[in-house]
Amino acid sequence: MKNAIFYCIAITIACGCKNAGKPKQEASQTIQEDKSVSVFFPVTSYLQGQLVDIRKAAVNPLKLTATNGRTDSVWLKIEDLETEMAEFLHPEIDSLNMVSYFSEKKFFDQTINAITLTYDPTGKVPDSIPYLHWDVYIDPESNQVQRIYMIKKLDPDTTRQLTWVSDRWCKAISIITRSDGSSYTSDEVTYKWQF
Repeated sequence: MKNAIFYCIAITIACGCKNAGKPKQEASQTIQEDKSVSVFFPVTSYLQGQLVDIRKAAVNPLKLTATNGRTDSVWLKIEDLETEMAEFLHPEIDSLNMVSYFSEKKFFDQTINAITLTYDPTGKVPDSIPYLHWDVYIDPESNQVQRIYMIKKLDPDTTRQLTWVSDRWCKAISIITRSDGSSYTSDEVTYKWQF
């Protein structure tokens, strides 16, 4: 109980010092701005952590490339891992880069038994940010990320769907939309490191 009172007093003093010397209107605006700050799930940091885990496990991922109904496979070298999977990591998805352009919705999806974080644009997004949408799926019992799904626009007719299944595999699919509105998959690349 004494500790709780001490922390309350410390927080009150800290807040008072932060706003000391500011006009009351400016101080209240600062508090309102602080409340509106959103924190997005750090997708890129999470995926970089997954790459570290792959390196630590000393597993060479298998790369499967499917084009025109034919699949080729090759074992990746560990040192090529980040270069091969760069499209999952760039541009960086975090609060600092994306909060101005995207909104987050959180809900529990009972059909897949996952807490889902969904991110969509709030308006016009700069050309330097190719993302159209992304989702993060979290296991409600273990609180661990199950899967991440992203859609990137490569050009006016081509989108890239990226799926990352934690600790197992990831996949990148290019979808091209024809002028008549129909679409087709032009290529598909899968990386597996859990067999």
